[in-house]
Amino acid sequence: MHPAVLIDVLKRALKGRGITYARVAEGLGMSEAGVKRMFSRRDFTLQRLDDVCRIAGLDFGELAREATAQPAGMTHLTAAQEEEIISGGPKFMLIALCAVGNWTLEQILDTYDIPRAECVRCLARLDRHGIIELAPDNRIRSRIDRAFSWLPDGPFQRYFRARIESEYLASTADRALPLSERHGASMLLAIRPWEPLEFRALRRHDRAPVPAGRLLNPMLGLPRPLKRRSEGARAIR
Repeated sequence: MHPAVLIDVLKRALKGRGITYARVAEGLGMSEAGVKRMFSRRDFTLQRLDDVCRIAGLDFGELAREATAQPAGMTHLTAAQEEEIISGGPKFMLIALCAVGNWTLEQILDTYDIPRAECVRCLARLDRHGIIELAPDNRIRSRIDRAFSWLPDGPFQRYFRARIESEYLASTADRALPLSERHGASMLLAIRPWEPLEFRALRRHDRAPVPAGRLLNPMLGLPRPLKRRSEGARAIR
């Protein structure tokens, strides 16, 4: 069992019992900022874990057993989950792709012109459908495994194949070839960065394009470090 899994189970248990960071901080004799930092960094000794369990009225043994029983990350979404993402429209789909790819809320808002409240509502919807976990302070936790891929010939692949044919290939030299003779979609997206028009319309003008190939491969992460709007305190993730 990885220690991070145990901390995640503990955080969910605290949330379920309505126990705040402030309450934990009071019980430990620490500042609330210190407790948040401890959870964010997953920096716990066994004694500290036991102390938090005592404050929350949790049994450490039960917590450990639950953590051991936690399933591994998902290698695929279900067809229903993929359909849910597509049915929400371009903005919801874009937020879903970013969230699954481990973007933070601030990174999404910094790159795309989406109101914060609307973005949080979309993230909550993804959480309800088991696609991500929306943690306290609107921190996004992806549920996918490093071996994740979209369902072969599933809703997502069919959707983007159609977009590639109508938007991308129509504007390249490949348009003269029959579709069966053109490169595979994944190869095209890797070789020639392409940003869907629907996503481009949402991107802030002073931000670099985010190629679809990168969004569709969650393991690639962000294309580059994003500029911060200010030099304020670093957000706890």
